[in-house]
Formats: sequence, C-alpha cells, structure tokens
Amino acid sequence: MGTNVEQQAFAVIKNGTIVTPRGFAAGGLHCGLKKTSRNDIGAIRCDVPAAAAAVYTTNVFQAAPLKVTRESLVNGRLQAVVVNSGNANACTGQQGEDDAYAMRAAAARELCVAEDDVAVASTGVIGELLKMDAVHAGIAALPANLGVDAEQAEQFSQAILTTDLVKKEACVSVEVNGKTVTIAGAAKGSGMIHPNMATMLAFMTTDAAIGSEALHQLLRQTTNRTFNMITVDGDTSTNDMLVAMASGLADNEELTPEHADWEAFAAGFIYVCEVLAKAIARDGEGATKLVEVQVTGAVSDDSAQAIAKTVIGSSLVKSAMFGADANWGRIIAAVGRAGQPVNPNTVDIRLGDISVLKQSSPVVFDEEAALAYLQGDTVRIVVDLNHGEGSAIAWGCDLTYDYVRINAAYRT
Repeated sequence: MGTNVEQQAFAVIKNGTIVTPRGFAAGGLHCGLKKTSRNDIGAIRCDVPAAAAAVYTTNVFQAAPLKVTRESLVNGRLQAVVVNSGNANACTGQQGEDDAYAMRAAAARELCVAEDDVAVASTGVIGELLKMDAVHAGIAALPANLGVDAEQAEQFSQAILTTDLVKKEACVSVEVNGKTVTIAGAAKGSGMIHPNMATMLAFMTTDAAIGSEALHQLLRQTTNRTFNMITVDGDTSTNDMLVAMASGLADNEELTPEHADWEAFAAGFIYVCEVLAKAIARDGEGATKLVEVQVTGAVSDDSAQAIAKTVIGSSLVKSAMFGADANWGRIIAAVGRAGQPVNPNTVDIRLGDISVLKQSSPVVFDEEAALAYLQGDTVRIVVDLNHGEGSAIAWGCDLTYDYVRINAAYRT
C-alpha cells in the first residue's frame, strides 16, 4: 500500500501491534453484545498513567462514551481504554450516560487504575440501550485476557470491528535523540465514513516521552490530513473517536515541536494514521477497490482538500469506479461544484497514467486500457488544476450493490 508520507525518517514494523510500544497491554473477548460469537469488548491498559489526547466526531449528536472520555481527558492523561462493539450507546438519553459512566467505573476497578484515567468508546447500532449485565461480565473477564503478545493484540483488534471485513493495524519505529521510539495504531471503520471523522474508532500507542499538549497538537494536525480525508458514503457518525496514549517509557528527551527529532516522530505518527485511514477506505462496506484522488495545482492546500473531498465523495464518481467506467465527466463536474477557485480552461485529469483531459479538453485514450486499469483493486484519480501550488490527497472506495444490501438491513 503506497503512502503520501516520506519513509526515510522511520522504519515500518511489519508485525507490530498496538502493544509493541513499551508499557501497553491489550485484549478482547466476546461478552454477548453481538449476535455472533465475534469479540465485542476489549481494552488497552498502560503500565503507567500516559500522556493522552483525543479528537472526536463533529456530529452534533455525540454518543455518551464521548462525553465520558472528554471528562477523563481533562487532565491530559489516561491509563486505560475500554471499548465495546455491537452497540453504539448513542441517542440513549440519561440511561446511556449512566451506562457509559458505569463502564468507566467497572474498567477502573477491574484494571486497577484511577477512574478518571479511563476512556470509554462504543460502536455499533444507534438508539439501543447496552446490555449492561453482559458488559459488566465482559469487563470482569478482561484482566485475564490482557497481555503483550500478538495474539492478545489480535483479540483487541477483533473486538472493535462491526461490519469491517479486516482489522486495521500499523506500527513504526523512530530514532529520537538516540533512543528507539515506537508508534502503533489499531482502528475500525467500514460504513458511515465521511471527512471530519466518521464511524470510526482509532487507538494509538507510543512509548515516546511527549506532553499531552504537544500530542494533541500533532493529533489534530495529523487527523486533518489523514482520517479527515477519507469517505465511504458521506455520513458522519455519532461515535467517532481517535485516542492517542504516550507511556514515555522509551526514556527519550521529551518531544516538542522544537525538538530536533520532532519532524521524524511526526512523520512516523502521520504514516501510522494514513495507513489506518486508507485501510478504512479500502474496507468500505461492500467496496471492491480503494480510490485515491490527488489534487494538485490548487490555489491553496485547503482548496485542494475541499476539491479532493468533493470528488471522492461523489456518488456518481464512486459508481463509475465500481463499473470501471472512464467517465471523466463525473470527475470534472465534481471539481466544478466544490466551491473553490478553478480556471475552467486549465484542468488536466488522469486515471492512473492514462490522460483523459488536458487543459479542459478531451484527450483520445485507449478505452480498453482504461477499463483494465479501473478493474484493479486500487484506482488513482489525478486532477491538476494548473492554478496554484496547493495539493491534497483523499481516499475512498467504489459504491456497490453490496453497500445498499448491507445498510438496508443494518439493524436486523
């Protein structure tokens, strides 16, 4: 999987997991929230209180766990995260809030950490109360299932999935003033995915020494160029949350934006988030391919982002990608309605390396070659506006019959 991040500053750990950074343990199990036997509750625990930060969905209707997690993060510190799938605990009123607080209290008790050092996350069906007897039983069983092995990390990664077909993980190491620092992440997300967060949960761990303020700054900047640049269906969920925890156990000199190795650390951090974001887009409900939209030549990066998001979010573009139809008219139409400055006479469009539009005029191209390219599992759409220096990349997927089938009966 290609990436938009230069890799010279860090090393990819191919078999790394959420527990590869020093000080973290994780695990998961099935407690009965899902109708199937798939894992539906999990936790991450740090050996020490960790510097922490989070970003959340922009949806006005925010699920109860987000309120609880915001409260826990007031002190910029976490030592554990407890998460369930199968039920979002969203739009559930006071009872939902009470249940989220009860989850936090139970996790704190069972994991032997302070209650206000616990984050809570939930994902699944909206508008249904949690089966708290199952939740309490699951949390009580978590300590015996937490560990530092790849198998236990796998159990956690499985516990956060809903309609996802695959787990999403990434891990890198970075040298910081002579110390090896590790950054890892695990995420879920498949439907209700749209820029400004989505129906996704993501968890990042690092053993770097970094303050919560610097971590939060980096998290927000990174989210804007990774998770906020993906879309599956244009819907933004009620439960999205990205939580990062830093144990500090790498014993490096504390990282700040002024540190000589800050850029290297940030590059590794961005890489992990980008890999997770692209994995979510690739695993979109019913999707058969990852679609990448690269916009260059815009008047600014912000303008390029807006255009890339509009193209990747177009149902017509997504449908054309599913049908392997080189219908560049749908792409140019999306560019034109993005509400950004564009010179209508200077736009170039390529499908991979196949030029289909040059200076806003049609180019004769090999239809068979275009069909073969679009039938692949990764499609790159390049839009050069020739109007400035701004650029951006967005990721999404095709729109298929299976997307409708999955969401027509999501509750049942």
